[in-house]
Amino acid sequence: MIDIKKITPDDAQKIKYLDEGHFLDLKSKDIRPAKLTETISAFANTSAGEIYIGIEENDILTLKDRCWNGFNDMEEANAILQTVEELSPLGNHYSAIFYEADDQQGLVLHLTIYKTNKILRASNRKVYIRRGAQKLPIDSAEALKRLEYDKGITTFEDDLLSIPSDYITNSIVTLGFMIDVVPMSEPDPWLRNQLVLIDGKPTVAGVLLFAEEPQAILPKRSAIKVYRYYTANEEGERDTLAFDPITIEGHLYLLIESAKNRVKEIVEKIQKLGPDGLENVLYPEEALQEIITNAVIHRDYSIPRDVHIRIFDNRIEIESPGRLPGHITIANILDDQSARNPKIIRLINKFPNPPNKDVGEGLKTAFEAMSKLRLKKPEITETESSVLVILRRESLASPEQMVMEYLQGHEEITNAVARQLTGIKSENTMKDVFYRLKDRNEIEQVPGKAGRSSAWRKPK
Repeated sequence: MIDIKKITPDDAQKIKYLDEGHFLDLKSKDIRPAKLTETISAFANTSAGEIYIGIEENDILTLKDRCWNGFNDMEEANAILQTVEELSPLGNHYSAIFYEADDQQGLVLHLTIYKTNKILRASNRKVYIRRGAQKLPIDSAEALKRLEYDKGITTFEDDLLSIPSDYITNSIVTLGFMIDVVPMSEPDPWLRNQLVLIDGKPTVAGVLLFAEEPQAILPKRSAIKVYRYYTANEEGERDTLAFDPITIEGHLYLLIESAKNRVKEIVEKIQKLGPDGLENVLYPEEALQEIITNAVIHRDYSIPRDVHIRIFDNRIEIESPGRLPGHITIANILDDQSARNPKIIRLINKFPNPPNKDVGEGLKTAFEAMSKLRLKKPEITETESSVLVILRRESLASPEQMVMEYLQGHEEITNAVARQLTGIKSENTMKDVFYRLKDRNEIEQVPGKAGRSSAWRKPK
């Protein structure tokens, strides 16, 4: 028997305007059951998710709005529930509950879809996966083989820990988190429903996300170590260590934010010689955020080692325990996904302003942020037991340097060619580069060429 839970009008409003994405979808109660199973297949085969059935989207002139239009009674949803149940022999791929609220029409059915150990096919026998807010069919033997490989991996995040349940049910973290959960719920049943509290025992994922001090329960595998070396050498040595390594602790949401802020604080004190003297070193905050987030939520927690962040004069190294999961390689890491810790990834996404807001796009964001500052792309390498990401404070060469290097092998350079080399889009910005070089007597304008034909050369 599926329960009916009454929620407040405020919670009903929150449900109506939830953002659809990688872990959540809103559907009309009139959706065909067979069509719904495609979304269920996608969630079950990827990183799990939630579906609210009974939310309509109305077009009002050019505006879009949503309304609560639920089932008149539980029996009206029988066709959907029966179809969902038939997808798996054991029927353990989902949980369901109905919500009702004052001043709202009918019952909204909330399905929580779990990531299954086996491949879950839709009613049409096709296999789907979730990418962002889309469900995508698996239509090649190679892709299906990759999915099978991913599903054969057992994740350490599901291991049970022999500690009292109130480490997570009654923690400050959980109590504060539940205030923002939609709809409002009690910690114990909610944590059990999310499968981070099983048979009265917290899982590794539950402790990492909701315990006040996960490091006391999972030592040597749940903190971040930060180092600062006064060197640009390939290896950091003890005599170049600026201070004793800093250990950052806390539940994962706090851990990521604290680490980012501490690294940013240390980096902002570093200076380098620039065209006008000493200037502060800058790394894009988005790149730091995304790579630290990835290092924490995608790491292998079965390995008893912390995440290490090493700050050098010319680079930042972020090392995360565990090799790349599943079928992910250095070649496809920007275009493909494999969730080693799907519960951690999904549940941390529920926190306010989650660190993994754009699921699956984190590394792309880091690459784009470095490119905007005309810095070299992040370097990703795989060691025997870890993944290492390096953010180098090395320009793709400054525009001035790129111009001069070009003129070492060419007689002259035009504005158009220089913009292609440097990535500068503005013609006037490129002119400023030429004028700065001219002021230093590095280049001169080619006589007899003006307008669009104007060019620059080394002084004769």
